[in-house]
Amino acid sequence: MNFTVVNKNICVDNIRMGDCSSASIFLVGDAETISLSAAFDTPPESLIVGPFVPLASP
Repeated sequence: MNFTVVNKNICVDNIRMGDCSSASIFLVGDAETISLSAAFDTPPESLIVGPFVPLASP
């Protein structure tokens, strides 16, 4: 994917975030490079997939 970004002034007065997952990114501003990676050191059969528990809100 190729795209062009034209940076202009940004002004953020207030941010309210309701929900955020444990594997997410919230970015305001510029980032030249964002690298994502994940690793598991346990066997797949020990992974428990069940109901998600929401993170506490301040």
